[in-house]
Amino acid sequence: MTTSASAPALASPSPSHGFGSDVYDAVIVGGGHNGLVAAAYLARAGKSVLVLERLGRTGGAAISTRPFVGVNARLSRYSYLVSLLPPKIVRELGLKFEVRKRTVSSYTPVERHGRPGGLLVGGDEARTRESFARLTGSEREYESWRAFYGTTGRVAARVFPTLTEPLPTREELRARIDDEAAWRMLFEEPLGRAVERNFADDLVRGVVLTDGLIGTFADAHDPSLAQNRCFLYHVIGGGTGDWDVPVGGMGALTDALAAAARAAGADIATGHEVLRIDTDGTAPAEVTFRTATGEGRVVGRNVLVNASPQALAGLLGESPPAPAEGAQLKVNMLLRRLPRLRDTSVDPRQAFGGTFHIAEGYAELARAHAEAASGELPSVPPSEIYCHSLTDPSILGPELVEQGYQTLTLFGLHTPARLFEKDNRGVREVLLTATLAQLDAHLAEPITECLALDADGRPCIEAKTPLDLERELRLPGGHIFHRDLSWPYRDGADGADGSRWGVETPYANVLLCGAGAIRGGGVSGVPGHNAAMAVLEREN
Repeated sequence: MTTSASAPALASPSPSHGFGSDVYDAVIVGGGHNGLVAAAYLARAGKSVLVLERLGRTGGAAISTRPFVGVNARLSRYSYLVSLLPPKIVRELGLKFEVRKRTVSSYTPVERHGRPGGLLVGGDEARTRESFARLTGSEREYESWRAFYGTTGRVAARVFPTLTEPLPTREELRARIDDEAAWRMLFEEPLGRAVERNFADDLVRGVVLTDGLIGTFADAHDPSLAQNRCFLYHVIGGGTGDWDVPVGGMGALTDALAAAARAAGADIATGHEVLRIDTDGTAPAEVTFRTATGEGRVVGRNVLVNASPQALAGLLGESPPAPAEGAQLKVNMLLRRLPRLRDTSVDPRQAFGGTFHIAEGYAELARAHAEAASGELPSVPPSEIYCHSLTDPSILGPELVEQGYQTLTLFGLHTPARLFEKDNRGVREVLLTATLAQLDAHLAEPITECLALDADGRPCIEAKTPLDLERELRLPGGHIFHRDLSWPYRDGADGADGSRWGVETPYANVLLCGAGAIRGGGVSGVPGHNAAMAVLEREN
């Protein structure tokens, strides 16, 4: 890494760059939602802020686009639900942004004794209780469900507020939770033990486990507890664990954040790819960037990096951390209408109104993981689907709404990047076909018969593998969290000793404000908030 004992010589950007200054209190690398949160907080505090974004737009993975030619449907293309965004960020930044509750939590179809059925959860307690009883033959599983999620709800209420506070120690967080059984269940023993101890039905067990596997390639009994960390972040959002629909799509959030940052005085420059950060940690950093017309430099008293730890290491000229690996298939679809279900007791609008689980029984998830770990595509690929437009039709043009069009977003599990390395396109097609076949097994008609067509007559469906996400978004290995999620506390085992906000690096004036920070991952704005707080705390 190139260092300097004093402030680097200031470089004047050419007028075409349009910056307001040569030197900024904070230069933010990356205009994704976390970088925009940090920019808005710092600019509102009176700091001069410059955001440098590689792409021609802000938003990163939290964007809305029209992926299908000639079709007026604005989809949340990569990330699509909101749970971990603290209301305090929305309130403090004055964001014009709204989320809506889904009326159903989930529906999981299954065939037993030759008859189609399923488990419908949420909306109405009596209906949920009856669905459990019909599936399992008694009310035991439902009572266990209530008790289990009662525990996670209490943990959520105590842990979620800490995400925007200085990082607690492990023992401080344990004391705050004040429930040794819950602590052991979530923080110390593999999640599979709790699932098997509390539930007997294979389908119910699978529905519970899935929150530990979204974006995380792990078995229920993985000794690393990666599945536990993923589960924790999925059940603590908002202090309730609810996953809500962003009105207008995910791009509505990042558009609101960009507007808030600009209104507070931040400069945002798209089409500016940062190449290098030169600093010794004490002197202001020189940030070198590239545009379509050449290279330029700007100086930041602080540099906040809204990119992966691997990208940060590259910018500093240092050795990168261990490689990350994503493990998901992401599919976007636009339908002319929702498909009919084989389970006629459930209205498709209810079934797709929450999370529609496919091939996610407990044994099916274990088998899929074992097959993928051995280098094979899962023979029965698990996935889950969500329909944004049932809760928020505003993402569709009025003509599509009138005709009954709907969106579907599918998230496939247990498909690590390594499986696609030899033939990404070919394996993607094989996996997509197999995944849709598992969905079709529970439909009264093939999903392909419901697909809309774009202006060129092509079906409105697109699929993204981890390698696609790495190429398009620079997610290392296609990992949607940049790396395995961390525990939300300070502990030597996490490499976080001495870290006050979970965003610090070995250089005092360089902070990590992306998903790879401690308490990062997901669309939350938490690392952006915490990096801004670290800067303001140090300078004030």
